[in-house]
Amino acid sequence: MGHSYVIRDQGAMHFVIFTVHQWVDVFTRSDYVALLLESLRFCQKDKGLEIYAWVIMSNHCHLIVRAKNKNLSDIIRDFKKFTSKKIFKAIESNPQESRKKWLVRVLKYQDRIWFWQEGYHGEEVVSKNFLLTKVEYIHMNPVRAGIVEKEEEYLLSSAGDFYGIRKGRLELSSFD
Repeated sequence: MGHSYVIRDQGAMHFVIFTVHQWVDVFTRSDYVALLLESLRFCQKDKGLEIYAWVIMSNHCHLIVRAKNKNLSDIIRDFKKFTSKKIFKAIESNPQESRKKWLVRVLKYQDRIWFWQEGYHGEEVVSKNFLLTKVEYIHMNPVRAGIVEKEEEYLLSSAGDFYGIRKGRLELSSFD
């Protein structure tokens, strides 16, 4: 099993990575991406999650986040639990999903949904330099993966917002 990151300062800004179990490429389907984005928007609106930068890749996502109410661990726990169930059910009920049998088998363990890897990678943002390094890392992820040539071309990230090219699919909090 994976190791769990422990958030010490629940109100601090953090760089986090959530990985789909066994690095399965789930977010190649727009339906599943939409559910993930919808859940992040809910966390922003109803739970006080602030998102500063983000990217959704085929099998993981990176975010720089903070919790207004200093309860980041709770938000992450609830987000992962909810999206696990919601996306898994969407896979099960999707008549167009060509990989359905395989996905259901891979994302279930002993009759329990295992959508996300256990725990998550997290690092507290401790300096402006660290923050800028992580924002660049997030936005360059699709470039390093060979999906786009320029980070601002990738639609499932905050890079377009950062370059002033387009409004992204998530509301961004401003760096203070």
